[in-house]
Amino acid sequence: MSPTRVSIAGFALSCLAALAACDRGDPAPAAAPESGAAADAAPEIIDPMPAPDRAVDSELLPYADVGENLVYGYFAFPSDMVQPLPAVVLVHDWWGLNAEARKAADRLAASGYMVLAIDMYAGETFERADEARQRTIAVLENPADVEDNVRQALEFVDIAGAPSVGIVGWGFGGGWALNAALAFPERIDAVTMYYGQVGSDTTRFDSLSAPVLGLFAGNDRAIPVATVQAFAEATRLAEIEIYPDARHGFADSARSAFDPRVAATAWQRMLEFFAQSLTSEDGT
Repeated sequence: MSPTRVSIAGFALSCLAALAACDRGDPAPAAAPESGAAADAAPEIIDPMPAPDRAVDSELLPYADVGENLVYGYFAFPSDMVQPLPAVVLVHDWWGLNAEARKAADRLAASGYMVLAIDMYAGETFERADEARQRTIAVLENPADVEDNVRQALEFVDIAGAPSVGIVGWGFGGGWALNAALAFPERIDAVTMYYGQVGSDTTRFDSLSAPVLGLFAGNDRAIPVATVQAFAEATRLAEIEIYPDARHGFADSARSAFDPRVAATAWQRMLEFFAQSLTSEDGT
């Protein structure tokens, strides 16, 4: 068994062990008005994924063949694109390639990227945490299929002419985004991971060659701060942001931990990181 395969299998086991500690995926409760607030006072609205006013084209299309089954992803790009732009491969959280993931792809595309949101669930999406957890476990039991899925996604954006490639994921997808950079160091130029598993084996980061932006919650039962700090100490390529009062899933509107203010801050940090790390065809 190759070192890469061992690393992926070990990562899958660490993810399975951490699933029991994940925060519940209950819908975020409606905000109650503050005591004494005017009855007609409108609540502050914060867009956690603000985007430039730029039109985007998008479509569902096949990008991979895994286990003799076609895999369809969501491909988005600026409508005014005249030459290939840097690409970002987007890996969904444990809910699947749902409307939230597609919205993130559109917003990233509007910021100047070709975006391929991949699908780990063969078209299935979930709204209940228990169902999402079971589907995640099924995926983690077949890490070779995940690797094949990501490999073909990277080939797709390469064929599309991307001069550089980033990858981003949330939760379940955040861990796989990091793992992809370890498995395919020659193809990935930058990684952003939102509260994704990093695993306990820090020796596996010896093969990391792409810069990583890690966006983590300070109050996370599934991913303790000590684990994140050990990851940061194991490689000089990781930039870590820890939001002290945030919980696992702070950028996920389907979770009770959703914090739009923190999510907006993290989104802007991601855009800055990709702008610095991914180059266009003209070298900018």
